[in-house]
Amino acid sequence: MWIRKGDRDRSLGIDSPIPTQVVSNEEFLPRPQTEKQKQVEALTMEMGTANAKKLNMSRRAYMASSLGITTALLAQNRVFGAVWDIDREEQFSLAAVQEKLTGGRKGKYFIIDVQAHYSNGIALNFRNSETAKNMGFDLKNDVEAYSFKTFVKEMFLDSETAMVVISGVPSREEQRAADGRVLVDAERTPRGAILPSWLMAKSRNEINAMAGSQRALSQGNLAPNHYWNTQTNTIDKAATLEQMERELDVYKIDSWKWYCHTDPARTGNGFQLDDENAQWFIEESKKRGKKLFSVHKGYSYQSKKLGHLANPKDVELAALRNPDVNFVIYHSALKHGSSDGENWKEMNEYNPETGDFLWHRILMDIKRRNPQVNNVYPEIGSFFNTLVVQDPVMAMHGMGLNIKTYGADHVVWGTDCLWWGSPQWSIEAFQRFQISDEMCEKHGYRKITDEDKARIFGLNAAKLYNVDVNAQRNALPADALERTRLAYLQSGGLRDNEAHGWVRG
Repeated sequence: MWIRKGDRDRSLGIDSPIPTQVVSNEEFLPRPQTEKQKQVEALTMEMGTANAKKLNMSRRAYMASSLGITTALLAQNRVFGAVWDIDREEQFSLAAVQEKLTGGRKGKYFIIDVQAHYSNGIALNFRNSETAKNMGFDLKNDVEAYSFKTFVKEMFLDSETAMVVISGVPSREEQRAADGRVLVDAERTPRGAILPSWLMAKSRNEINAMAGSQRALSQGNLAPNHYWNTQTNTIDKAATLEQMERELDVYKIDSWKWYCHTDPARTGNGFQLDDENAQWFIEESKKRGKKLFSVHKGYSYQSKKLGHLANPKDVELAALRNPDVNFVIYHSALKHGSSDGENWKEMNEYNPETGDFLWHRILMDIKRRNPQVNNVYPEIGSFFNTLVVQDPVMAMHGMGLNIKTYGADHVVWGTDCLWWGSPQWSIEAFQRFQISDEMCEKHGYRKITDEDKARIFGLNAAKLYNVDVNAQRNALPADALERTRLAYLQSGGLRDNEAHGWVRG
């Protein structure tokens, strides 16, 4: 049985600030909780309860603070070994935590989350799609999802995130009514969609107007297989170009978001980055000035018909053919076992001698074969999060390989929230994150510097999205969202520690 992680935790009285098992973003079947994760969960609650009592705090307030995150990481240390550098007094002192995380420098990192989602209360009709059914999903199709209000609260009030890229999922917009009239906004997706391009653009504009500065960017969902001529079984180029120009000129999107393994036009096929239709689309987009493509790779491979198209092998030729186009590879192409638990490493062919594992290795091999490739960027949403929760040592391998292979200037921060709830726990985990001396010596990884973390947290994305970080930093003091955040925190606002994704009950 599938159950929301937050519902599961409430029923058991669990209030861990870090998820105690991997949550599904509906792109893979949830994993059962492992024995080590059960141990971490029990220790987190035991230690958090005792620490809160010692400080004369409610457990709720303690767990919602950075002290709770610190305690959950200490619990991981006791189960997985000393993977987090945490002094004992940090679980009792917010000042000690902040000194460790930032060296006392407020706003040390400018954080841009390039993979952030909500559904605006729209029923997730994706759950009834052929793709979802082929992946083995059987979820209630209701509106219990992630509202825009929750999105703003958890991304901007409950975390240190400075900017978000609102990231959608494949949805085909209907262009005209029966009388030829051009449809507008919700008319274009009459059967509902999770985050169509028109809605992402409106939400971006609303957030920026609310803030009085640029706090949100948005993506466009159009891909080569959205509009199709069924008579000739070829891409409908006229309809595709009409939608392309609408998304660029009307929605003013900031990048494309592609899912090669989905079938919006219901042709029975997906596409690949290196096929001729994709190349035609890329060329047309380049003519119009848009040269940034965010591509889902990894997760969803268990789709019986098209899941193999989530393999990142097609990134190679596309990157070589288009050196002036940047490709952000979501999830760092992490593959996922469909029914894995304790044997997750074996199912993903984890090699402890090299640190490689399925599909991520393929992405790494592309750069190893082609050191001249400089336009591919591994993104770490539901990659860093997943590996930290599943096995922090694997997180060292995953991040170590990304940085060793592509460089710290090519790894991009994303979280896949709101599936994971507020991203603050992940932010603080990465602030603390380091690769052990032993692994650096054995595998040729290097220590991650503060400069590396600054690049990964936001500077790399800023370069890709043409964001002036200095201007944005200067705008924040007068920003209405920032003032609201400070007032919210000063009045005792608390994170709810609720992950919204799905787990096995």
